[in-house]
Amino acid sequence: MKSSGCMKSSGLKLLTEEIVTCERCPRLRGYCAEIARVKRRAYRDETYWGKPVPGFGDPKARLAIIGLAPGAHGANRTGRVFTGDRSGDYLYRALFEAGFANQPESRSINDGLVLQDAYITGPVRCAPPDNKPSPEEFARCRPYLERELDLLTRVRVVVVLGKLASDAYLGILKDRGIIQTRTAFAFGHGLEHALPTGSPALLGCYHPSQQNTSTGRLTAEMLHDIFVRARAITEHAIIEK
Repeated sequence: MKSSGCMKSSGLKLLTEEIVTCERCPRLRGYCAEIARVKRRAYRDETYWGKPVPGFGDPKARLAIIGLAPGAHGANRTGRVFTGDRSGDYLYRALFEAGFANQPESRSINDGLVLQDAYITGPVRCAPPDNKPSPEEFARCRPYLERELDLLTRVRVVVVLGKLASDAYLGILKDRGIIQTRTAFAFGHGLEHALPTGSPALLGCYHPSQQNTSTGRLTAEMLHDIFVRARAITEHAIIEK
């Protein structure tokens, strides 16, 4: 009989295969393919991933991180979430400092990075034009996030990177009857919410986009503090075997 850990891993593997071959959103698929064909000059000698980007991390994670969508020349190029762009530089260093990653950088899917007790995902799997998925694209992609959350049964804290990620996650909880309204769980950097019994804690964090980090709205220290807090929550949670 397979252990629950093996079942989670195999379930996530099957889901990954389904995500990578997804064609639900013609606008996004066309945009990603065009970006992969034209490329950015700095990466003209590289082969772009150009496909939907699956989640990444530890199937037994107690921390789940929900972003927004792949970057056109980041994850859409490398094939791994938050990899190959400045937002990833900030995120993975903070995860490393808090003990959730074995190295502080993520450059490619073959760079040896391993997440420990953490899993990164998002509500949209294809890079959108102007970083703005449509409501219909959010809706078509949402089942993938729901299935991931169902498979990540040990999660005790969810860090949402930005209000759109928060809205997507709270929308799932509301539709499942876990919460009555999203308005009771306002988004703000460092805002922490306890959810109904059995649900992970919710922790807000500004998205580590270049716009936020270059303007100082989000600093490396602020991001570091979020994941130190996430670590504290996981260590004090009662974990089921």
